[in-house]
Amino acid sequence: MTDIFGIHAQALQIRAQRAQLLAANLANADTPNYKARDIDWRTALKQAAEGQAAPKAFRPELARTNPRHIEAFGEPAFDDDLLKYRMPTQPSLDGNTVETHIEKAQFMENALQYQATLDFLNGKIKGIRKALRGGE
Repeated sequence: MTDIFGIHAQALQIRAQRAQLLAANLANADTPNYKARDIDWRTALKQAAEGQAAPKAFRPELARTNPRHIEAFGEPAFDDDLLKYRMPTQPSLDGNTVETHIEKAQFMENALQYQATLDFLNGKIKGIRKALRGGE
């Protein structure tokens, strides 16, 4: 399948994970000392093209200090070479680096690129179906 879809299947997966990371930034816009994060898209795509593993699925690496603590979920756990902290254009007093207008723009751009990749893959699949049916 890799020969048929090329890098687009991995790109779709990376874009989905980036969307979750950007959504986490937006959700923590009012959390003191929260640092906005993003992935290095080019490095992630290059690693996928070279056959390396795609970014890890969402799973936190948190220590439970008490057996009664609830197990954490929902935070992204990317490789350190892919995860980057966003530098704010206007730092806030509470240490939060999330700038909602930038995060929303990045989220929207990522969503459009995700949809374009999905449309491309859909076109490939339609072409394969047509070839299998004999051009009907």
